[in-house]
Amino acid sequence: MIRIGNASGFYGDRFSAWREMLDGGELDVLTGDYLAELTMLILARDRLRDPDLGYAKTFLRQLETCLGTALDRGVRIVTNAGGLNPAGLAAAIDALAGRLGLPVQVGYVKGDTIQRPDALSANAYLGAFGIAACLDGGADVVVTGRVTDASLVVGPAIARYGWGRDDLDELAGATVAGHLVECGAQVTGGNFSFFTELPDGGRRPGFPIAEVHADGSTVLTKHAGTGGAVTVETVTAQLLYEIGGPAYLGPDVVTRLDTVTLRPDGPDRVRVSGVRGTPPPATLKVGVNNLGGFRNSMTFVLCGLDIEAKASLVRGQVEEAVGKDGLEFVLARTDHPDAADTEAASALLHVHLRDGDKARAGRAFSAAAVELALASYPGCTLTTLPGDATPYGVFTADAVPQDAVAHVAVLPGGEPVPIAPPIRTALAPAPETETVPGGDAVVDGPTRRGALGELVGARSGDKGGDANLGVWARTEAGYAWLRAWLTVERLAELLPETAPLSVRRYELANLRAINFVIEGLLGAGVAASTRFDPQAKALGELLRARIVDLPADVPTGVTQ
Repeated sequence: MIRIGNASGFYGDRFSAWREMLDGGELDVLTGDYLAELTMLILARDRLRDPDLGYAKTFLRQLETCLGTALDRGVRIVTNAGGLNPAGLAAAIDALAGRLGLPVQVGYVKGDTIQRPDALSANAYLGAFGIAACLDGGADVVVTGRVTDASLVVGPAIARYGWGRDDLDELAGATVAGHLVECGAQVTGGNFSFFTELPDGGRRPGFPIAEVHADGSTVLTKHAGTGGAVTVETVTAQLLYEIGGPAYLGPDVVTRLDTVTLRPDGPDRVRVSGVRGTPPPATLKVGVNNLGGFRNSMTFVLCGLDIEAKASLVRGQVEEAVGKDGLEFVLARTDHPDAADTEAASALLHVHLRDGDKARAGRAFSAAAVELALASYPGCTLTTLPGDATPYGVFTADAVPQDAVAHVAVLPGGEPVPIAPPIRTALAPAPETETVPGGDAVVDGPTRRGALGELVGARSGDKGGDANLGVWARTEAGYAWLRAWLTVERLAELLPETAPLSVRRYELANLRAINFVIEGLLGAGVAASTRFDPQAKALGELLRARIVDLPADVPTGVTQ
């Protein structure tokens, strides 16, 4: 097997994780994922200020603390921290190694940049074969730009086992392994619905390790003595994160998530097997970031009686002062009746303004809100100070033919190695059919009132302007009830904000799970969203907190 660890799930993850993973036990490869849709926007703005930037600067500081250790122990490093400038980060690593007196071989992958003069950035999601070529070429450190997150694991597995383009099941199995570890501690108990059941209560979960075998099967684990846990449920939770239908599209393979089998394999060990793959699509996904305009927000505190009337008064006053265009008012009813303190008796009125005119969205708006302090509703106060507008980005997804992208691995000596696109592709992604409960949707039997989360866990996240919401049952009996009960219509009742939107529902019986894709919930994407939970991270926990009629005969505990 090849033992591949992860030390970063996003730009800003635990700084010490690289050192912890290298010191914690044996590894062959250590990966770090730094890129997300929002991160690419941040890096694009960095590069506008300085053309030499565009990569995750934090990675260099982390590498400085542990590069020597990695080289001494023969642990190879693979990271997408190169962002928009992988060549720049590779050069910076060479310079760092020179200062430290360390002999290091650095390779990098390029070709993801798509020339779009009208875009702030546009990057194709490359596959794993460029990473494999760099490792085959002797690289100790491989830096990439925008590859798929899973490619950081798939690439080292290709290099170890010599898989080719037609080894689709093996590639699919490694893709699942990569998807599971890409978010760091999220698969070892981080952000886990049942965190109170973890041995350490979820205080400091360790980072994950994927032991990938030659047939593409994997054992998920972590270093001994680290916090959190690796169980079928923690792995299920991460497997449901930011997915769509059962066909998980990638540049090297389409992975069938409905074939994944999870089984316990000892303490803090879960075996992932049975994964099947089909040929990849003929196109690559392209993430495009554009400047959407400028925005600003002010928040009014409304205390006591007549909350709705107070909010209406503010709305009319602000609209009269700055005009209606681009304004959004969100009233959060956080107030409690007959409260004994001001905070418990108060609601919050969030006022957002988005506009192409920086001046209108800036002081003209925030000052107009502050000027109402002595001329509006009784008890008027704000939690925000007047300030200037800030730019926001809009993320969209596009596609380009696989053979239109110059995917290149640059070996440590500087030799460029072109990576050919897959020969066998699907003419178009296979159409996916939503699952709709049939005649068994009406469930008879005794019920009791309780929180939905007593029987199910959930994990949710963002994909551009869409959100996904994965829900899994803890028992077979619970899943039999869940799949019949939790329809799209019932989801709309429990989460009213989904009612006017297009929602797709998919069943993953092998995981005892249902996945919903909620189109347009996040508007123009995370960077542009004014939603209280702009990345839909808490959507699953909101659903679990709803009080419903639960089947009285279904146990609340977990069975594997």
